[in-house]
Amino acid sequence: MELRHLKYFKAVAEELNFRKAAEQLFISQPGLSRQIKQLEELLEVRLFERDQKHVELTAAGAFLKGEVDFVLNHLDTTKAQLKQIEQGKLGELRIGFLGSAANRVLPDLLQKLNRVQPGITTSLEELSNAMQVEMIQKDRLDLGYVRMAIVPESLSKKTVLKDSFSIVVSQAHPINKSTFKSLKQFAEEDFILFSSDYSKHYYDQILGICRDAGFSPKTKHKSVHALTIFKLVENGLGVAIVPTSLKEGYELNVRFMEIPNTEEFTELSAVWKAENRNPALKKVLPLLT
Repeated sequence: MELRHLKYFKAVAEELNFRKAAEQLFISQPGLSRQIKQLEELLEVRLFERDQKHVELTAAGAFLKGEVDFVLNHLDTTKAQLKQIEQGKLGELRIGFLGSAANRVLPDLLQKLNRVQPGITTSLEELSNAMQVEMIQKDRLDLGYVRMAIVPESLSKKTVLKDSFSIVVSQAHPINKSTFKSLKQFAEEDFILFSSDYSKHYYDQILGICRDAGFSPKTKHKSVHALTIFKLVENGLGVAIVPTSLKEGYELNVRFMEIPNTEEFTELSAVWKAENRNPALKKVLPLLT
């Protein structure tokens, strides 16, 4: 088996179309078919079920696709790490994060890295919870910052920030800190919430806080970006419920008011794969607080 076999298999597994995969790989379709047949003979399993109209992965093919993604991602990572080491650095740490981590938690980590481990460079990407978990599992990320109550067993998790909730209103809103007594005062308001794509657990928490106050929120708008939510609130299009720490880092005409009489809180957690072999990750983990 050669590396080209895996690359050809990956292309067909993603496209489920031999013609499109062949065009992507810049080889002929008959040539690609021969390579896939050769791989099946080497592995002694059928990887695809195909007829004139459809191409589908077999159960064995579906399993191999996940393994090939891992192998090829790991090879790319190794290549990048070798370049870092050749330049006298310890390596690169690939970090995924939710926007809320960018206000305090992520900058704190990067400052520690610059001070304690200046030989480590970082690559940063803002991503959803689900995408971070998937990329960490496939070795496309080393570390993630998520809001999830439960992560897959293959991942390790450490809480780095425990936060209360606040309601966010425009500066012109008639309710202020001195008159804010209960969330039920906002029962008739339009709400602008983080989409469940941001974090289903977090979204359910918000709905639970409102239910505990005796109402279901009238959700007018949703977004996965805090700045978008704050801009909509600033322009009087509704109110929002967000982690209190998000008040840091934004200069907008909105007012944060911590929600009283609620036991709900939100946690921001660092997650990583214990089996990750990136030496930079091992030096960073002790710095997580």
